[in-house]
Amino acid sequence: MKAIAIDDEPMALEVVRSLAAKVPFLELKACFTDAFKALEYLQHEHVDLLFLDIKMPDISGLEFVTSLPKKPLVIFTTAYSEHAVTSFELDATDYLLKPFSLARFVKACNKAQELLQLRTQAVAPKDFIFLKTGYEQVKVHYDEILFIEAAGNYAAFVLEHKKLLPRMTINEASELLPADRFTRVHRSYIVAKDKIDKIERHQVTVQGHEVPVGASYMQQLQV
Repeated sequence: MKAIAIDDEPMALEVVRSLAAKVPFLELKACFTDAFKALEYLQHEHVDLLFLDIKMPDISGLEFVTSLPKKPLVIFTTAYSEHAVTSFELDATDYLLKPFSLARFVKACNKAQELLQLRTQAVAPKDFIFLKTGYEQVKVHYDEILFIEAAGNYAAFVLEHKKLLPRMTINEASELLPADRFTRVHRSYIVAKDKIDKIERHQVTVQGHEVPVGASYMQQLQV
């Protein structure tokens, strides 16, 4: 986890630097007594976490955070408790009151690491979905799916070597699947784009399966 520290007091920065060196998953990349130099640094370097004082000359830590277009996680480090509520309104990860102990510092860092992992998982592209069949949740990779066919209140997922029948409508299935990999070709059918072997006027062939193409879907297939 990459971090920088901003505080107008050099001694306070030295404390953060010393404590950060004891946290194995934390890499303190730089320390700044000038918030505007830190701002310039952030325009060119990726940072996961800020250790940020609140009362600084020219610009406060609270103002600094609100000025950032892309906000890293923030742990405020301050000698004043009255800004705690405002800091958490800005989604601060934690609020460390000076002087703080190593244990309290590590606790804040652990919290930041957990939040960073959650952020990473949230934006990471998935290549699979889980389908509920009966009492089971079955993991299905996108590249296994040939096409999906509506079957009343169910959607039949036709895979390369099997078929799954989760309870969902074809519309619900369409919302689960990435549009760049799957396309609706009929009100009752969705196909995997990269599995289409042949396109004809009223149907497509998907690995030997003939799937009908509805009149309103022909244009998007360029038929």
